[in-house]
Amino acid sequence: MTKQPTGDKALRIIVIGAHPDEPDIYAGGTAALFAELGHKVKFLSLTDGCGGHHEMAADELVRRRTLEAKEAAKRLGIEEYEVLTEVHDGDLLPDLPMRQEVIRQIRRWQADIVITFHPDGGSHADNRYAGKVVSDAASFVAHVRNVVPEVPALSRSPLYLLMPDYSMRSRYTADIVIDIADALEKKLLACDAHASQFYEFSAWGRDMLHEVPESWEDKKDYLLRGWAQFFDTSEEMLPALIKGYGAERAGQIRYAEPFEIASYSRRPDDEELKQLFPMLCPSSGGINHQ
Repeated sequence: MTKQPTGDKALRIIVIGAHPDEPDIYAGGTAALFAELGHKVKFLSLTDGCGGHHEMAADELVRRRTLEAKEAAKRLGIEEYEVLTEVHDGDLLPDLPMRQEVIRQIRRWQADIVITFHPDGGSHADNRYAGKVVSDAASFVAHVRNVVPEVPALSRSPLYLLMPDYSMRSRYTADIVIDIADALEKKLLACDAHASQFYEFSAWGRDMLHEVPESWEDKKDYLLRGWAQFFDTSEEMLPALIKGYGAERAGQIRYAEPFEIASYSRRPDDEELKQLFPMLCPSSGGINHQ
């Protein structure tokens, strides 16, 4: 791909979800690709995930999911995976304390790119409010030094991208789509690390507990089939894939992650997109030659 960046040339990306495992399933492949290129990625869950099991007690589950998140970070090669335990699963609100915490998190990470949920939709309240609190925080992250003054304001606003919440796939715009084929194994391994979710709670909810396999090869197939919408390309992604990779390669891409540029975000030109997404610079065709 590109030369490993060093020092201040490394990009810094933060992916903010409502629960542990969401950054992985929506943006794990993209995160792994950034990490492979030497960029710095952090995953952040705004709740403790205590509601995500059909059998385990809340405290035990929080401890387990926090360990699962740390293991997923290792498998993806990212810098950090933080699970906030102050807010319980199902209790997330876009209130002032949470907004201030998100401002602190983005500033401390010195983020160039922030990836989160859509603030105006989605059937899961926690996911919707995660998007809302990030959108509310965005106005204060850069330049506004007297808000959350204990953490210096950024000198430039990050690019804000939206993940297509599972209940909003018919209403999102695929502005940027990343081919994740080279990071597919890492994304699958990250999902595998969240065993409490993919092999237990979600499997139970789908009446699939009896289908969970034993071998890794069978587990990969199980994840790719059961969560296809989080891995497979689809028709609405094609224009962005063509722009990013060229028409010939775009038609061959099987696994991808789409992102919408948030309405409250600045909109980068093609030159900045090349800098922010070096994986979108193929040797021929695509955005690199527009």
